[in-house]
Amino acid sequence: QVQLVESGGGSVEAGGSLRLSCVVHKYTYGRKCVGWFRQVPEEGREGVAAISNVDNSTYYNESLKGRFTISQDNENTVYLQMNSLKPEDTAMYYCAARAPYTYCTGVDRAHYKYWGQGTQVTVSS
Repeated sequence: QVQLVESGGGSVEAGGSLRLSCVVHKYTYGRKCVGWFRQVPEEGREGVAAISNVDNSTYYNESLKGRFTISQDNENTVYLQMNSLKPEDTAMYYCAARAPYTYCTGVDRAHYKYWGQGTQVTVSS
C-alpha cells in the first residue's frame, strides 16, 4: 500500500521560512507525480505545487510561485520550501501522489489518489 508521510510543519512568525518533507513509501511504479496541497477548516483543499520524477518538471499555484519551491531527492522524498511566510499561509499541508501511469499535469486535487495525513503550519503576525 502506498503511504506518504509529511513532516516539517510548525509555528513560525511572518516572514519566516519552513521546509516540509514528504516521504513516499511503496510507490513501485516508474512514473510518479507528487504534489503539495493545503487546507484550512471549512474550505477546500488548495493545490500548492507538484513535481514529476520523470524530468523534474514542476507545477505551481501561480499565486504562490516565487515564495514556495518544490523539489525532490533521488530517493523518495519531496520537499516544499516555503519562504516569506504570511499568516494566510496557515493551514494543514498535505502531500499526495497521482495514480500510477498518469502524467504530472498540475495541482488539480482530483487527479491525486494517495494522500498523507498532513502537517500543520501556523504563521503568526
